Order: sequence, then structure tokens, then C-alpha cells
Amino acid sequence: MEKSEKTAGGKIFPAEGFCGWYFKCQAPAGSVALIPAAHAGGGSLQLITDEGSWNVPFAPKQCAVSVARPRAVLGQNIFCEKELRLGVDEPGLRAAGEVRFGPLSPPAYDVMGPFCAVPFMQCRHRVASMAHSLSGRMEVNGRVFDFDGGRGYIEGDRGRSFPAGYLWTQCLFEGGSLMLAVADVPLGPAAFRGVIALVRLNGREWRLTSYLGARVTALGGGGATVRQGSLCLTARRLGGPGRPLRAPAAGVMERTVRENLACPAFYRLTKGSRVLLEWTAENASFEYEYP
Repeated sequence: MEKSEKTAGGKIFPAEGFCGWYFKCQAPAGSVALIPAAHAGGGSLQLITDEGSWNVPFAPKQCAVSVARPRAVLGQNIFCEKELRLGVDEPGLRAAGEVRFGPLSPPAYDVMGPFCAVPFMQCRHRVASMAHSLSGRMEVNGRVFDFDGGRGYIEGDRGRSFPAGYLWTQCLFEGGSLMLAVADVPLGPAAFRGVIALVRLNGREWRLTSYLGARVTALGGGGATVRQGSLCLTARRLGGPGRPLRAPAAGVMERTVRENLACPAFYRLTKGSRVLLEWTAENASFEYEYP
């Protein structure tokens, strides 16, 4: 646990860092992502749809976020492994509802691999569920999202700052789920371009990561190509840059990044000459924070 963290009952209140979870709920009628987080100065709940994004601040006494599991309480908003319960009535945002989760589907082992034991990492990433079933409803500013039969995804980050440059994408598709993160990672006086990619396809997990030898062979134009031995993964955003979100810089949520929650994107995974996945999604999530 980071030295700047003070805990109470397994919850975290970072003094100089941040800890947050990303809950994505997707259905044919639309998608919603919610990001409960604790950080310097208190906490916040960010909500994003294809129509907009909102940020609701909370005082320190109103928020608690778990480091180890996807659990958070921000006022009367509750998030855990089994469900989320939402109740927000603020200027510009009225959101309420309850969405229940089926059994979570975590990766085979920690996505950080041996890097989870490296001290002083700028940001640590965790995937809690590659895909799970959903049921329930949510209303956001009068728009009703019916998640019965939908699918969800959960991941988390903690540390001090997001990388200066990074690409992140996530896609739920028929028969599986995909996530890819490429980031410029400072490590002491040096830096390297790190890769984390997980593809869950028809019950099998494909993993491309820096600690397994993955490297970025192409980056630009809203996309990247990653190679690891005979495996090759390409992800390319086909939609625009998306909605503004707050991101941490030295523990303070003062940086603005942009996420497209549900945009067209192209994915291709090959092993040698064999095509494992080739898919143009209409509702992929994508962040691209490179020039």
C-alpha cells in the first residue's frame, strides 16, 4: 500500500494519491460508465454516456474507496462486486437506478504481473472483470437505460498520476471482451513504453504484456499495433475524441482527458498467419492521449 494512504475498514483516503474504479454498463439501448474515486481533497463520481459527461465532487467524510476490490461509497452511491446503486441530484445531473451484476470474470492473474511488486509506480492498473451479465435500470437526466441482458466490465487504477501519454481501449463483443493499454511509464530516472492487453475470446485468454515481451511496433493516428512473438494486436479508433473526463495529476483530479464511451473502432488479433479476431465495433470505449 502507498505510504500516502490512510485506511479505515479496508477503505482508502489518499492524501497524495488516488484510487478509483471504472464500472462500464453496456446494452443495445446505450452505455453508461461510472468512475467512483478517492483522491486528494476528497472524492468524486464521474458519469459518462454517449451524450455527455459529468463530475460530482464529494467531501472526504462522504467517500470511501477500497484498494483491493471494486467497492466504493460516495454519499448514497454504492458500488461493489454484485451491484451499483446510484442516486445523484445535482445541478445539471439527475441520475438514479440500480444495476445488478452476474458473477465477475477476472483475468487468470494480475494484469500487472511482476510490476505489481515494483515500488513507486506512477499508476497501478487492475482488471476486476473482463465481462459479466447485467440486470436493472438507470435513469440519467430523463433518459432510461435498460440493462437487462446487458454486459459489464470493471477495472481500477491507483497511484499518483496517469501517464503523460497513453492509449486505452475496451470492447465487449459477441463471444468475448478486449482491453488494451499502452502508456509511457516513468520508472526512476528511466522510462519505457508499457503494454497491457487482454483478449477473452470464446473462453480463452490471450495476453500481450511488456513482462511477456510485448512491444509497440506502431503508434499514431488514434491507434496502435502491439507484437509479442507470433501474436499481433491492432486497435484503431474510428470515432472522434469523445467527452472530457477528469484525471489525476499528483493526486489531484485537475487534468482533462477525453474518452469516447461508445465509438466505432477496429480490432485485429493474429497468431502467425491465423486470424483470431477481426472486428469493427460500433460501441467501443477509447481514450487516446498522444499528440
